[in-house]
Amino acid sequence: MISENAKISTKSQIGENVSIGNYSTIEDDVIIGDNTIIANNVSLLNGTRIGKNCFIHSGAILSGIPQDLKYKGEYTTLEIGNYNIIREYVTINKGTNSKKVTKIGNQNLIMANTHIGHDCSIGNNCIIGFNVGIAGEVIIEDFVNISGLTGIHQFTRIGEHSMVTGLSRIIKDIPPYIMAAKEPLSYSGINAVGLKRKGFEQSKLNEIKEIYKIIFQQKRNTSLALDFIENNFKETIERDKIINFIRNSERGIIKGN
Repeated sequence: MISENAKISTKSQIGENVSIGNYSTIEDDVIIGDNTIIANNVSLLNGTRIGKNCFIHSGAILSGIPQDLKYKGEYTTLEIGNYNIIREYVTINKGTNSKKVTKIGNQNLIMANTHIGHDCSIGNNCIIGFNVGIAGEVIIEDFVNISGLTGIHQFTRIGEHSMVTGLSRIIKDIPPYIMAAKEPLSYSGINAVGLKRKGFEQSKLNEIKEIYKIIFQQKRNTSLALDFIENNFKETIERDKIINFIRNSERGIIKGN
């Protein structure tokens, strides 16, 4: 299962039933979980932590030095969970002193040529399209779908169950449960198809839609809109996630349509 042409440090920790392809490099401070496949010409650099049942495709470079001039060689890591698919030529940098770690959760698909910068946090069950550029310290929550050729500004946050169309420029936070589209990027309705696929009932979709109608389509400023929602909508998990996300946004959220 391990090619004789691979360069593997004896100090690395390789789990059971791991496959490593031709001309891949595994440096000293690397941990690979059971049943993970490392294809040809992959570079797993110091600080890489990969969970179980992942598939790292050809040409990927993981735990590269951060592209941040403030990085001075401090010890940091890249932590990747279980059941992830990382396609060809993806690059993911490890952390800096800011967060100490770049984190990728479980069951994500990261498509070819995507870059994920230092200190990012990607949740679970996300789909990141091809050639997406994710700058440092971006937070992407669970069940997010980002289409190809999208650029994401550093420190941006993208809420759970949201979807972003291709060729987008993300410079503001994207609240949960919505579709983001157009240029400049703006609210384009709730992510109804994605939410239905995840088992959200129609009554819940209606609730989320009504909340966002107040935020994005009525003539209130954001603070007044959130106060109105808090006072007039029954307390639910989804209501509170929307309110808390927007109130805690440091960059501000995208505009309405």
